[in-house]
Amino acid sequence: MIRKVISCALTGLEGNIIEVEADCAMGLPAFDIVGLPDTAVKESKERVRAAIRNCGFDFPSRRYTVNLAPANIKKAGPLFDLPIAIAILCATGQMQFDAEQYAIMGELSLSGEIRFVPGVLPSVMTAVKSGYKKIIVPAENAQEAALVSDAEVYGVKTLAEAVNLLEGKTEGQRASVDIDKLFTNNQIYSCDFSEVKGQQSVKRALEIAAAGGHNCLMIGSPGSGKSMLAKRIPTILPDLTMDEALEVTKVHSVAGLLNNGLPLVTTRPFRAPHHSISTVGLVGGGSVPKPGEISLAHNGVLFLDELPEFRRDTTEAMRQPIEDGEIHITRVYASIAYPCKTMVVAAMNPCKCGYYGDKSRKCRCSTTSIHNYLAKVSGPLLDRFDIQTEASSISYGEVNSEPGESSAEIKKRVVAARDIQTARYKNEPFYCNADLEGDSVFRYCVLDSDAESILQKSFESLNLSMRAYSRILKVARTIADLENEEKIGYLHITEAISYRTLDRKFWG
Repeated sequence: MIRKVISCALTGLEGNIIEVEADCAMGLPAFDIVGLPDTAVKESKERVRAAIRNCGFDFPSRRYTVNLAPANIKKAGPLFDLPIAIAILCATGQMQFDAEQYAIMGELSLSGEIRFVPGVLPSVMTAVKSGYKKIIVPAENAQEAALVSDAEVYGVKTLAEAVNLLEGKTEGQRASVDIDKLFTNNQIYSCDFSEVKGQQSVKRALEIAAAGGHNCLMIGSPGSGKSMLAKRIPTILPDLTMDEALEVTKVHSVAGLLNNGLPLVTTRPFRAPHHSISTVGLVGGGSVPKPGEISLAHNGVLFLDELPEFRRDTTEAMRQPIEDGEIHITRVYASIAYPCKTMVVAAMNPCKCGYYGDKSRKCRCSTTSIHNYLAKVSGPLLDRFDIQTEASSISYGEVNSEPGESSAEIKKRVVAARDIQTARYKNEPFYCNADLEGDSVFRYCVLDSDAESILQKSFESLNLSMRAYSRILKVARTIADLENEEKIGYLHITEAISYRTLDRKFWG
């Protein structure tokens, strides 16, 4: 007797409907799972066998064959435990239900309890699009699944509870989630820009970066506040929209980072990986490709502290994703794309001892040592930072100064500038100045005559690359937006050029 249950497999962020077919036949006792399963799926037969018995059902000595169709899609993870168990119970005549209405997913413990599984949100989205409105998921995943408005979600805690619900013996509690309440209660930050003493020029640079979504590099001696400033960038970024929140939540769901009681990511991500991170950890990958830090920072901030200490091949692997806003990972069975539209912020010391160019302390490094240290950051990577700013040492007077502007005050200006960009680019596939490319740069970054003249002189004297030229225009466009100016003027372009001079000072 063959019975079929519907589930879902993920390939990156894209789901695929999987038909879990179970056949129970006479013959020597065996339990085989076919259909390109990984190790976690193959091991499910032991969990399923024990769970069925420990929940009071029979597991007759038969020859069981479970097929996960279509067979050309790689199946990974433990979320097939529950649909396999249900399919076997149907095949052995111990239960029956309308399999065409439900999509089922969940991991089983040996006792029959149903555990949290990653990737539920994109899986449920796929199931609903495919016409399966009734969804059975682990109770811990229920609110996450309920974010899909068209889904009728039921969270279950045990295999027996799932069986009773499917057979109609009990009425399950339909899961629901108050999205407005989630945003209201959880859009809270524990830090503020007013806590940072001094560094007015860096704060100004970060405000511009936030207003236009630009990548930013901070160079300065140890203790000048670079990390402190970076951690506060999310507090001045516009609030996540619902669409952005769902995009971020999907990535975090696939990575298994939502098992914290919150079904929706409501604040912009801030990811700060240690410099010992591997290339796979940063950009994603693995035998079963998972999103890396650059994707986990999607719609937020990726902070790379001590930039020269990162492995060269690791940082170089970011170059194309930074430009494209998407990372492609190709494996034997699939090519996967993860989004990575993130604001990259990096911080570094100017030399090994950290005090090259510092006015208050003398640098102990040799010229060769300084050169070798700075050379760890390649020119092409450096070119991708629209804004380069120097964080100088703090004076005693600044330490005892009054608190500066709060994040809320800075955020008002950032949001106003972003609103201007949203209106300007309403018919474009991008929504902020940092995303401008090709002809759109020249179409939207219109300079007055004085600005055009100074940019021409700077292009020749600084020997700028075409990428640097384009990024200066985009930063100038953001500065003009902060002042609500239609055209880019002399002051806007000179300030934008000033943010491209540190590579000449330190790397020149």
